[in-house]
Amino acid sequence: MDIIEKLKWRYACKKFDQNKKLNTGQLNKLKEAFNLTATSFGLQPVKLLILENQELKNKLLPHAYHQQQITTCSHLLVLCIDTDINDSSVDHYFDLVKKTRNTPENIIGGFRDQLKGIFKNSSPDDLERSAINQAYIILGNLMTVCAIEHIDACPMEGFNAQKFDEILNLSQKKLKSVLLLPVGIRSKDDFMSTQLKVRKSLQDIVFEI
Repeated sequence: MDIIEKLKWRYACKKFDQNKKLNTGQLNKLKEAFNLTATSFGLQPVKLLILENQELKNKLLPHAYHQQQITTCSHLLVLCIDTDINDSSVDHYFDLVKKTRNTPENIIGGFRDQLKGIFKNSSPDDLERSAINQAYIILGNLMTVCAIEHIDACPMEGFNAQKFDEILNLSQKKLKSVLLLPVGIRSKDDFMSTQLKVRKSLQDIVFEI
């Protein structure tokens, strides 16, 4: 099956088979895909929480408008943004560049200082919006990888992030939840699994000049 066929196979799963769990290999591929997704300046201001604990998922359900994907999924992926992006975040990245690529400071020092200046002149709201935008890029990449690996998923914005943060103690980790991606194996009685995909024609949405 090629990538287009796999994307056609993908849909927003509404009900997962609770008796089927993703294996370690599948989870590792999702972790690696998350880590390899492009981010602005390579700073990776997004963290991934992988939640399997059923008791916690049940506790979160009311704060996701009782959408059953939260509790029937194999694992709930919670995309979180850092709330404390600062000079040390920049230094950590460039120190990692030096370690990984053996790049001397006189080559990267100017970029390091330039990036610190950008952050200094950006408001907390600007930095948060930038991180959220990057979380969406990561979500899209994870969904594509899920399709390739025949992992069912359902991207979700509809949840009370503040309640999630409280229950998962994210503020202690200086994180905020922004997006959810329940993953697992579709249930045979998920009515959406047999529905035809509804999309506009390419002629209506793609333009070439």
